[in-house]
Amino acid sequence: MKTAEQVIRHPLLTEKNLIAQEKSNQYGFVVDKNANKLDIKIAVEMKFNVRVERVSTMFVKGKSKKMNTRRGLTVGKRASWKKAIVTLHKDDKIDFFQGIA
Repeated sequence: MKTAEQVIRHPLLTEKNLIAQEKSNQYGFVVDKNANKLDIKIAVEMKFNVRVERVSTMFVKGKSKKMNTRRGLTVGKRASWKKAIVTLHKDDKIDFFQGIA
């Protein structure tokens, strides 16, 4: 069994996810590639003390990048990662910005 810190890497705070938080009570997280939906559900419930109703997961493939440098064309690739969208019970909320003044 993995701990919550091993499963959840960090929250996804994009404009699209912030709108989903307000409208649908859905929160996005970058999670470990090997974590399954049950691991993610348990980790979010333990870490934030909320009730999870649904978990959706998806893999995001890394993009290929090219950059012109003095030495010529450099080709690289961003890492692939796994995203989880967690739907909470209608009475629960997660406040990522508490303590920020």
